[in-house]
Amino acid sequence: MAFRAARILVRQSKRVPVQSRQLSSSNGALASAGISFKNSLVNFPPTRVTQIDNGIRVATEDTGAPTATVGIWIDAGSRYETEQNNGVAHYLEHMAFKGTNKRSQQDLELEIENMGAHLNAYTSREQTVFYAKCLAKDVGKSLEILSDILTNSKFEDRQIERERGVILREMQEVEQNLQEVVFDHLHATAYQGTPLGRTILGPTENIKSIGRGHLVEYIQTHYKGPRMVVAGAGGVPHDQMVKLVNEHFGKVGVAYEGTRIPELPTPCRFTGSDLRVRDDSLPLAHVAMAVEGCGWKDPDNIPLMVANTIIGSWDRTMAGGACSGSNLAEAASQLGLAHGFQAFNTCYKDTGLWGVYFVCDPLTIDDFVFNLQSEWMRLCTNVTESEVERARNLLRTNMLLQLDGTTPVCEDIGRQMLCYDRRLPVHELEARINSVDAQTIKDVCMHYVYDKCPAVAAVGPIEQLPDYNRLRSGMYWLRL
Repeated sequence: MAFRAARILVRQSKRVPVQSRQLSSSNGALASAGISFKNSLVNFPPTRVTQIDNGIRVATEDTGAPTATVGIWIDAGSRYETEQNNGVAHYLEHMAFKGTNKRSQQDLELEIENMGAHLNAYTSREQTVFYAKCLAKDVGKSLEILSDILTNSKFEDRQIERERGVILREMQEVEQNLQEVVFDHLHATAYQGTPLGRTILGPTENIKSIGRGHLVEYIQTHYKGPRMVVAGAGGVPHDQMVKLVNEHFGKVGVAYEGTRIPELPTPCRFTGSDLRVRDDSLPLAHVAMAVEGCGWKDPDNIPLMVANTIIGSWDRTMAGGACSGSNLAEAASQLGLAHGFQAFNTCYKDTGLWGVYFVCDPLTIDDFVFNLQSEWMRLCTNVTESEVERARNLLRTNMLLQLDGTTPVCEDIGRQMLCYDRRLPVHELEARINSVDAQTIKDVCMHYVYDKCPAVAAVGPIEQLPDYNRLRSGMYWLRL
């Protein structure tokens, strides 16, 4: 089978010059296609933004679709908690659907079901989100329900006790997901002593002690109009959305109770360090290794995303590997260094984590780390233009594919309004990606990667993971 595949590749490669001649004879068609692509980017429906009196921003992208997604993005997550109430933002997300002063939990669920809508929520380290997917004709009703659960939740003691058990079981499930565990450990060591180092779910002792007072206090402290964005995508006429938001969310407050305005999180310090949990009963080692990246608004974010795409991702279920454009994937597949890996670029307001998470056999950890750090050093010194062009094309494709549907578009609007204070047009993102060349990648990687202290988190049979001094020495090259 491998022999036949090789022969097919050879035959295809022989036809390339013919295809090239055919393409070169239709330069007009290619130019037309290029212009059409650029025009299509510019012709994306505009994102309209209006701020109502209490500071809530209403941002919509109206496509006239028969369905819509609307939601509330709140600039509050686990980063805004203290050690004493860590986990309250996630707890609050759970309690939002347990009944309000107008609707019981059963009434709420039946109303959503009868509309054929879907109601959901999630909590991250910097944001809390409540959103609904519905028919365009039900946007007003969905917004009314969202405002009800956001401003009129009852937080009954019996519901709080019942949800306490649900969250504790969720914590047990998360502990079985080693990727989640490793990333929590990575944040704990990279941002030790800061709010970003805490988990989103919070420690068990906090979950067992959180009560109604903690939930109400968190809402009164953080759920303020200027820190909220109501986003909509699909069949959402902007003027109608603004009217509905004024009607249902106009009562959300701006002022803080009392005289003391709560302190917002200060910049979180990154610490190069490692956290290792050795467990030889596990079959595979799970390791994450990262340097400090940049925040959302930093102009270096796009070049880091391109560099991240050059590293790429791979696992044994993928057909590619030996023929992949990623050098690390080629090494991992041909030499059997890993079961899989993925590069990541996790951004926050003022900092970020840029690195690679990988899963491998215990005896290949050292070899994979060597290849990974060699690839990082190569990005700093001699990355090629062809690699950067491939990564730019892949990043553009992924960016556009992620905007397929009203829900991802609505999420993109809400997140960008909180992170950038505006919605970045697709053609602007495409232009910023196109401006990245090989020299830009070298400069940015030299600034963020070369001779920097990494943060490392590892779980499993990790005896062969090099000690931190060796890992640190692999972050630069000595050449004569």
